Amino acid sequence: KLGEMRERSARLEAARVEWADGVVLPFFGQPLQVVLAPQHAFVRGAVELQPAESSGGPARLLVGLVHGVEPARIRDLVQAWLMREARTNFTERMRFFAPQLGVQWRSLRLSSANTRWGSASADGSIRLNWRLVHMRQPIIDYVVVHELAHLRVMDHSPQFWGTVGTVMPDYADLRGQLKSEAVPRW
Repeated sequence: KLGEMRERSARLEAARVEWADGVVLPFFGQPLQVVLAPQHAFVRGAVELQPAESSGGPARLLVGLVHGVEPARIRDLVQAWLMREARTNFTERMRFFAPQLGVQWRSLRLSSANTRWGSASADGSIRLNWRLVHMRQPIIDYVVVHELAHLRVMDHSPQFWGTVGTVMPDYADLRGQLKSEAVPRW
């Protein structure tokens, strides 16, 4: 177990983000390069996504900041954009999966928790960690289904896992992938 902990710690440290022009982050499991673009025609401080080129290069996130800006400014703008993208994606996926599970959710809030990917309350409130936006969509979907399933079964009993399995039969594999993937350290 100590060896596993050291290995995970090393993976997390290797995923630490150095906020500068050209840094690459995972975005829905794909590389996304942050590019400072002060000459770009949009409003200063704005952010624009350019899809990946067909030649296999990463997607680019053009950030309207000047070169030499403080790393914290880059981080803050990119984080705000990622959080907006996360909310849009999570809302869409919850609307897709809730009817399949026969549940209704009331609200979605984003979390920055260090140890939890999500939580659900009996009143229909769902909280999801915005950093899931770094993961591949099937892993995000697993977390969404997991939390929505808690609106039917509020524990981790066999009935709960059966509920998750009705919508996502490969949940155990996705759960393992969630535990093993390293998310960038901010």
